[in-house]
Amino acid sequence: MRTYGCQMNVHDSERISGLLEAAGYTRPAPGAGADVVVFNTCAVRENADNRLYGNLGQLLPVKQQHPGMQIAVGGCLAQKDQGVILDRAPWVDVVFGTHNIGSLPVLLERARIESEAQVELLEALETFPSTLPARRESAYRAWVSISVGCNNSCTFCIVPSLRGKEKDRTPDEILAEIEMLVDAGVLEVTLLGQNVNSYGVEFGDRQAFAKLLRVCGEIDGLERVRFTSPHPRDFTDDVIAAMAETPNVMPSLHMPLQSGSDRVLAAMRRSYRRARYLGIIERVRAAMPDAAITTDIIVGFPGETEADFAQTLEVVAQARFASAFTFQYSVRPGTPAASLPDQVPTAVVAERYARLVDRLEETSLAAARDCVGSTVEVLVAEGEGRKDTATRRISGRARDNRLVHVAACDARPGDVVTAIVSQAAPHHLMADEVVAVRRTRGGDAWQARRQGEPATTAVLLGMPGGCPA
Repeated sequence: MRTYGCQMNVHDSERISGLLEAAGYTRPAPGAGADVVVFNTCAVRENADNRLYGNLGQLLPVKQQHPGMQIAVGGCLAQKDQGVILDRAPWVDVVFGTHNIGSLPVLLERARIESEAQVELLEALETFPSTLPARRESAYRAWVSISVGCNNSCTFCIVPSLRGKEKDRTPDEILAEIEMLVDAGVLEVTLLGQNVNSYGVEFGDRQAFAKLLRVCGEIDGLERVRFTSPHPRDFTDDVIAAMAETPNVMPSLHMPLQSGSDRVLAAMRRSYRRARYLGIIERVRAAMPDAAITTDIIVGFPGETEADFAQTLEVVAQARFASAFTFQYSVRPGTPAASLPDQVPTAVVAERYARLVDRLEETSLAAARDCVGSTVEVLVAEGEGRKDTATRRISGRARDNRLVHVAACDARPGDVVTAIVSQAAPHHLMADEVVAVRRTRGGDAWQARRQGEPATTAVLLGMPGGCPA
């Protein structure tokens, strides 16, 4: 499995892996060759197609030397390009879209039997993908989709045309999945949707998301609940109250800003303005003073002036973001913004981007320094350790989702370490004094999986901040 893009793609890849394992496929041992390679693609970033076709080109000689090897391409780029993929890479065996990942095992079998490439791209979702089996990449943390698709029409975003209109799962289905995960050792779930706080639009309940958060608080054994990504247009006070009053909903919020200029927000077709955005942050901090707030920002949107960019820097200073995913605007074919006049010169975009990153480094460091001396609970995670220090440390996420590198102790991934923060950096905290280590069901689940299965082979590449909500 090779995954590019947002958290939704990562979770889709877990479903694809689960489908293939249910169909009798097994993961290759570490270092061994694969008989089937699946690319789950992203179409949001510029040059996504170049990355895919470059990788496909590298696989051609491998396939020529490995009779019977199959290559499948799915995800957003497959949904967008469709037949173009086989024109450019005729050695691909299967092309499937965002709405029919459940068809992959059948398509692979049909391609083998008929010795002919198979293409299946549905235009609309027929079965909610969470009904499919999943091979979770973590034993103690899990993604849970509450909706797919998006009803917004941001001019820079191609997601609605590839994922379709929003479709919501019922609360009963969501809670049943979470309870099953908790029974298996999961301590933390992240509720996923292109716009989570519009959840309930299909069944006419505008407070459905706040209610869902509160009910998650009643699930015994569920220690941490997160969600991504909310849209400022739909962010209501009942959600803030649910976050503040539900102990296992974490004091962290990732809410895309995109721009601090009202004029640019209007051109982006973002249905809020800077005053509303900053008002939400103010109310979140009033209810949860220690909340860490992160965001997405696009620099150089068509028509952005120096004055517009200065307003973005002003909002960054006022919002005091803990961190941000920042992007230099790139033309995304198929989006309205691609044909807008006044495209900003590349050199100007790069210079503004550098200034934005410098400002964010300052605000992130200031926010991190406020944590020095505080006591944090760190859910130890696999794959997030420091590689640039001779001092062995374990790493994980605090309740506010900050990355914390903790002094070495006997905690396993999935266990919880209580420690005191000793140093701060823009993108992480250091904790040299370990107060306590709590062994958990999550650590037990991780240990059981490690003893019984080969190491993971999934890779997350591309867009760390997810599709722009």
